[in-house]
Amino acid sequence: MPARKTQKKTAGGDGSSAMAPATPNPELIAALREVERERQISFETLIEALEAALVSAYKRNFVREADAAGNAVVVVDRENGSYRVYARRAVVEEVTDPTLEIAKSEVGDALKVGDNYDVEITPKEFGRIAAQTAKQVIVQRIREAERDMVFDEFNEKLDRLITGTVLRYEQRNMFIDLDRAEAILPLPEQVPRETFRIGGRIRVYVMDVRKTNKGPQVILSRSHANLVRRLFEQEIPEVDQDLVEIKDVAREAGSRSKVSVYTEEEDIDAVGACLGPRSSRVNNISEELHGEKIDVIQWAADQAAYVGNALQPAKVLSVHLNEREHLAEAVVPEHQLSLAIGKEGQNVRLAAKLCGWRIDIHSEEQWKEVVAQRVEEEKEHEEAAAMAEIVAEQTGVALTPEMLAEDEDLIRRLQELQRSAGAQEGESDEGESIGQQAEEATGAQEADERELSDSGARTEPQG
Repeated sequence: MPARKTQKKTAGGDGSSAMAPATPNPELIAALREVERERQISFETLIEALEAALVSAYKRNFVREADAAGNAVVVVDRENGSYRVYARRAVVEEVTDPTLEIAKSEVGDALKVGDNYDVEITPKEFGRIAAQTAKQVIVQRIREAERDMVFDEFNEKLDRLITGTVLRYEQRNMFIDLDRAEAILPLPEQVPRETFRIGGRIRVYVMDVRKTNKGPQVILSRSHANLVRRLFEQEIPEVDQDLVEIKDVAREAGSRSKVSVYTEEEDIDAVGACLGPRSSRVNNISEELHGEKIDVIQWAADQAAYVGNALQPAKVLSVHLNEREHLAEAVVPEHQLSLAIGKEGQNVRLAAKLCGWRIDIHSEEQWKEVVAQRVEEEKEHEEAAAMAEIVAEQTGVALTPEMLAEDEDLIRRLQELQRSAGAQEGESDEGESIGQQAEEATGAQEADERELSDSGARTEPQG
């Protein structure tokens, strides 16, 4: 789309006496250039903001002139800093609003339809107002630009680790100095039993960055599972170089974490690389987390094997998966049962969170009982299904796998249907018997009437 052409004209006659000459203002240009260098705000952005603010100031202070002008615009000279106010009208073929439009016939051939026609209307008293407005705009734009820069800076650090200094506590929330901004570590994102002194250094995870009226707000966390993931990336070169991949992290902050790792490199032991010599690498991470225990688990594509690994340090004999209920049943030696479950169920709880399966733990004896019970239930189920088929055949009901799955309830309903059908059959037999008796009685009555009629016929001639 071609740019519109604009023609500027200085008003003559009586209007010209109300205008102030365009006074150069090199100090303004110098100030804007300095802001551009120091605050990284483009010169053109500052000029456009200044022009918009000057239009608002003109309309606010010169209401009558602004109403007469219609569409007022302010143009700041990019070279000498002078500014002029114009009444802008669009060039059209036929004028419908004289304050906003001008006919093509009035401007000649220099402009075409769609171009702008400007007439200068700069008031004499506008200089003082413009100076005040320019100062306010520059200060405001600097503040807004700093906020935007801080927001952009920390938005790029989202989902990363940063280090700050503890400033103060307010309502149990911790405020942290990050040099360019003040961030908050809310109480829910703190770890119980972790303490930090004011002025002490703290490493935190950037969880969220928000824009507010008071500037960007940076939300930090010490309890997020990704804090452990980022610490692994910083402390373990193989993870940082993508030779070892962290698959999943399950964490109960301040107590224990489980991290599953995997590598496609045949000459690298993923778990050993994360542990380091004498577990030095994982111990460094544990110290950063104030003694939180960390289990490094070998990830496996086979879900049964993965569940078994996740229950470490317990030794798992076998894992049985129920896909329909998304349940994993792990069998462990009797002496490993409490270890597999963990204190207050923590080990199995973290393993379930890590793998995404519900997990039940059984000892060998318990599993034998479970298997025996299920064999008995399966036998009962087969017997119930056989009974259901017999009753269904008697009642004429077509069975489906879904109906057979209901077992006892299905048989009960079929038996009720059978009794109902028997009752209806009994009523039908009884009705047939009564009908037959009625027919026999009617036949006897008709025979008697015929006999009487025949007797009368024989005696009548004697009379």
